[in-house]
Amino acid sequence: MRTPVSAGSAAESDVLRRLSRLDRFLPVWILLAMAAGLLLGRTVDGLAEALDAVKIGSVSLPIAVGLLVMMYPVLAKVRYDETRRVTGDRRLMGASLVLNWVVGPALMFVLAWLFLPDLPELRTGLIIVGLARCIAMVLIWNDLACGDREAAAVLVAINSVFQVIAFAGLGWFYLQVLPDWLGLETTSAEFSVWTITASVLVFLGIPLVAGFLTRTLGERAKGRTWYEERFLPKLGPWALYGLLFTIVVMFALQGDAIVSRPWDVVRVSLPLLAYFTITFGLGLWLGHRLRLGYARTATLAFTAAGNNFELAIAVSIATFGVTSGQALAGVIGPLIEVPVLVALVYVSLWARRYFVPTEENA
Repeated sequence: MRTPVSAGSAAESDVLRRLSRLDRFLPVWILLAMAAGLLLGRTVDGLAEALDAVKIGSVSLPIAVGLLVMMYPVLAKVRYDETRRVTGDRRLMGASLVLNWVVGPALMFVLAWLFLPDLPELRTGLIIVGLARCIAMVLIWNDLACGDREAAAVLVAINSVFQVIAFAGLGWFYLQVLPDWLGLETTSAEFSVWTITASVLVFLGIPLVAGFLTRTLGERAKGRTWYEERFLPKLGPWALYGLLFTIVVMFALQGDAIVSRPWDVVRVSLPLLAYFTITFGLGLWLGHRLRLGYARTATLAFTAAGNNFELAIAVSIATFGVTSGQALAGVIGPLIEVPVLVALVYVSLWARRYFVPTEENA
């Protein structure tokens, strides 16, 4: 059953009207941030080396700071006392696990071999990207699309646990076992469990604890009304500031690699475009079929489509080297993911008209 298109259009317009100027023109700011990063990386001598001189694990400190600033406000918005209702939704939990840990890696494996059969390094890099499920930027896209914040926090936490437990095993399966079964070329790789664990602890653990403490102490001191109507509006824009800063630094660090190999960028972009659109579409379709309601369906779709490029890049650099094709494939990832998922935010808001109000409140 569908709501009338006019009602859906009105709801979508209302959502877009409530977006701040920063949110409404986010695609423009992101494109400018990407261009600024590429320009800085190409024109300022020694900038990339300076930015990459200090690291947390295998990730540049400036990028780490940007990610923490980006994730903290979003996690401070989560009503942690309501997460129990999410964990009890078996349809959502099951659908997320299947899309993230069965469909996503398998789809990226297929696309990598279809589009890059003659480029083993880039192909391996893409497969690694498919194994790194998103724990960072997905919170931004989910928030912009009016998804379920509590559900997003729970699904991101589950993805984090599975990354620590399953990443190395899945890497072994998709790079050695499955290609051998299919008579394809295999790749030998040993993944550092510490690299994966450190990524999860730093990029999710720190902002998660900070967000939980901020809400708990803020509500205890001033109450929920003050916290959500006075404090959060002031804190909220910092998530997008952190996102834009991260994009500038990321592209400044990798500008030479991207600009010097334009054809490789094009070759890797095609399977990534297919991956994002297919996984997002599957998430929307499955959520609608399961009658999860719009908010949780949007969360399901974005957590399925997003990837943890920071982890994929860190693992590729630690395993194959900073100048490897595997690392380049990881670098190209956010070049495609960021504008595509911003566009999918608008697709998601448009699709909201097809979810009846009773589903949303379920």
